[in-house]
Amino acid sequence: MTFQEILQNLFLDKISIGTLNLPFSILDVLFKVMLPFILVIISYKLITMAIKKLLKVFKVKEKVSVNIFKWSRRVLRVTAFFALIAFIGSLLGTEIANYMGKFIKLMNDPFFETGNTKISIVTLLMLIPVFMASSWSGKYTRRILDKSFINNLGIDETRKFSIGSMTRYIVMAVIFLFGLTVIGIDLSALGVLFGVLGIGLGFGLQGTIANFFAGLFLISSGHVKEQDRILVDGIEGTVVHIKMLSTIVSTLTHENLIIPNSKLMENTVYNYSFDDRRIVLINKISVSYESDLDRVIQVMEETVQNNPYLLKNPGPVARVDSFDDSGISMKLISWIDDISHKHEYIGWVNLELWRSFKNEGIDIPYPQLDVNLKKQTEDEIIKRS
Repeated sequence: MTFQEILQNLFLDKISIGTLNLPFSILDVLFKVMLPFILVIISYKLITMAIKKLLKVFKVKEKVSVNIFKWSRRVLRVTAFFALIAFIGSLLGTEIANYMGKFIKLMNDPFFETGNTKISIVTLLMLIPVFMASSWSGKYTRRILDKSFINNLGIDETRKFSIGSMTRYIVMAVIFLFGLTVIGIDLSALGVLFGVLGIGLGFGLQGTIANFFAGLFLISSGHVKEQDRILVDGIEGTVVHIKMLSTIVSTLTHENLIIPNSKLMENTVYNYSFDDRRIVLINKISVSYESDLDRVIQVMEETVQNNPYLLKNPGPVARVDSFDDSGISMKLISWIDDISHKHEYIGWVNLELWRSFKNEGIDIPYPQLDVNLKKQTEDEIIKRS
């Protein structure tokens, strides 16, 4: 058989799948479905670009423009979907009802049975809306609790977070299990199946299981909660979201890190906002030995008073820290209202102290090395040589 005959048989002969003979060839699929659908996608892109340009030309308000563009895209996508269905229907012709029945039967044929549970492709597809419904229910249940019930309890943020998160996951679990029974999955048989799988996968999923239980502990204990500023394993950032397996932390450089929950259990976690977002900060600076230390202390305490993040009570305190080789080390101890302002505060104070010291004539020393050269007489040089 020549190469031309092989290509001809491949593209022109009707497609057969086992005992199922389809009334179209690969060439029919290419020209009756693929090519027209590609043209539909190109048309979709061109129409959306035209709508965007027209909205700019007519200077439609931004909010209205966004809504028009969003709904236009939705309508076009629905149109493209029905166009694809029409293209596929043109392949089947008058036999479309027959083949649709065979397709539905194939989708409903179970490939796994245990007890009263029969799992087919349709069953697996039905899991998608079950997952979505459980996730949506949990999220909006917590949102409703946060807005109404929890805020009226008069409890601290840690307990609010724990109650809200645990309620969310309990609702998700209940809705998910209820959804499984609705689509025909026997929970007792499912438990046996998970037990058998757990024996084989338990050792391979030790890390995942550890992260899961660590997540439960974090959520229930409230030791680390969302919006906390933490330092763990040398990484400082704000907790964005605590999930069942991992915690998302946004660093000071706006990098989102996904940290396994077990890491938060195994390592020491510095929680700067556990029960109080206030924090004590220390700014250090050196002055020369010729400085009037009483005046230095007064200037330091007066300079920081204008900082917008400073807490007035307790007020800032300047102290002599140590006597070093190059100068006298001073430190300024002060409270700020929120840990999130830490770096802004430190930078502001350092700059203003430098300006104040310059205006007052207070020297900030830097390391120096004094080298003394001893003059030798001619007799000493001859004696050494």
